[in-house]
Amino acid sequence: MRSRYPSSLDLGGSFGPGPLTPAIKMIVIANVVMFFAMLAVPLVDSLGLTPADVVGRLQIWQPLTYMFLHGGPFHILFNMLALWMFGTELERMWGSKFFTKYYFVTGLGAAATQLLLSLLPGTFGFLMYNTTTIGASGAVYGVLLAYALYFPNRTILFMFIFPLPAKVFVMLIGAIALYSAMGIGGGVAHTAHLGGLIAGYLYLKGGRVNLASEIQYRFLKWRINRMRRKFDVYSGGRADDVDRRVH
Repeated sequence: MRSRYPSSLDLGGSFGPGPLTPAIKMIVIANVVMFFAMLAVPLVDSLGLTPADVVGRLQIWQPLTYMFLHGGPFHILFNMLALWMFGTELERMWGSKFFTKYYFVTGLGAAATQLLLSLLPGTFGFLMYNTTTIGASGAVYGVLLAYALYFPNRTILFMFIFPLPAKVFVMLIGAIALYSAMGIGGGVAHTAHLGGLIAGYLYLKGGRVNLASEIQYRFLKWRINRMRRKFDVYSGGRADDVDRRVH
């Protein structure tokens, strides 16, 4: 599958999907601003997602605000890098309005997963009830799910080493999140990752994609491909290079 908007690392020298699209740019800016604000002011207790605070103290803003907080530079770096690399082409295809809605639906879905699991009886529910979750990972996992649904055969480097089709990559990270969620600890909210994946799948399979924007995007890609073939112009290499684009 060729891409007029390369969304992967091309071994020939080009990198990434291009400039930040409008919605992703605003999301990245908001996350960076909040990250530096956290260095000056302790925000996690009030803005991080803690089910005990949401349920017991009615701090109902936390399911939204938690996704703008990150635990360290690598946490925010990898989340924003993944958002840019996998979300840019989706925003171009869907439009900024739908992409923004989808991003927050998956982030809120991840938060809802944490809240629902915290109400389970027993030790697991008790630990979840008093555990604080921060980060955009749930929403980013939702973006990864959408990318795999639309571009299932695109190549992604798992652990930056092993090339896998996008559909296999997402199934693998979903399986890892499920296995890891069987226990709690390690400082990673694996259940939130699962929640983002599930929320994204249900939302897209519910038929809420902006079909008009997608059809327009696909038609534009077809016209560009036709003109480039006519004039023997190729983006990122010849047609036999398409499988070499990897994340």
